Amino acid sequence: MAGRLKAGSVTTALAASLVLGAAQAAAQDNDAAPEKLVCTFSTGTSVSYEAGGFQSKAASPLAFTVTKIDLDGQSAELVTSQGNPPVTLRIIRAVNANHFLEVVNEGFLNLTTIYDKDPKTGLHPAVHSRHLGLVGQPVFGQYTGTCSE
Repeated sequence: MAGRLKAGSVTTALAASLVLGAAQAAAQDNDAAPEKLVCTFSTGTSVSYEAGGFQSKAASPLAFTVTKIDLDGQSAELVTSQGNPPVTLRIIRAVNANHFLEVVNEGFLNLTTIYDKDPKTGLHPAVHSRHLGLVGQPVFGQYTGTCSE
């Protein structure tokens, strides 16, 4: 009896092996991220705090490129079409997504989450959030869009 496995033990070991294999495959896919992603956000909402309450309105479309993506080094650069110098981004890795964090000079934050490629569209779903203030008033924006390689 000492050398025999019980059926429950085999099932548990097999399930654990499958979960571990799936996690490793997802990590390998995430490691194969492109070095550049062109992102377009066609819809969004801008919210500002005015007269004692939050006021929302539709935001203008937004586009930028994330370049020099280095997942191991957790860094990238953001380039806009306005010709401004590239901005350094910090990468926080997640399961099936990467978060790109920008700390603006004034201490405000911009966060872009780019998800793994959708096999149907070939695009990466993405969300972009801006947290800032203008003349002492809170302002934030939330955008949805996609990124292409």
